[in-house]
Amino acid sequence: MYEETTNGIRVSVRPVYLEDQSSPEDDHYVWAYNVRIENHGEDRVQLINRHWKITDGMGRCQEVRGAGVVGEQPVLAPGDSYEYTSGTPLQTPSGIMMGEYEMERSDGTGFEVTIPAFSLDSPHMSQQIH
Repeated sequence: MYEETTNGIRVSVRPVYLEDQSSPEDDHYVWAYNVRIENHGEDRVQLINRHWKITDGMGRCQEVRGAGVVGEQPVLAPGDSYEYTSGTPLQTPSGIMMGEYEMERSDGTGFEVTIPAFSLDSPHMSQQIH
C-alpha cells in the first residue's frame, strides 16, 4: 500500500499485476490499481481532474489528463471516503505511476493533491544488480 496526505486529503493506492490479462511474449503487461481517497480535512471537496505520469521500465513516460476518475467527479464531505479501481498496460514488466488530483473546496478554491508514486512490478522482471 502506498499513501500520501496533502491538505487533509489522504490518497492510498494498491497496485495488482493481472497475469490473466497480460501477455509477456507480446510485451503486454497489465496492472489494476485500487485508489482510496479520504477527506480528513474540515471542508467539503470535489475531485475535478486527474493527471497521471506513467513510466515504463525503459523510462518512456506517458501522461494522462482528464476530468474526474472512472467517469465521476466525487464530492467528499469531511470524514467521507471514495474508492475506485482502474488499470494500465505497459510494454515492459515493470514501471512506476504517480500524479495529482485537482480538487476544489466548497468555496470554489482549488488545490492539488499528490497521488503517491507506486511501483508496477510483475513476476517477469529481470533482476539486475548495479
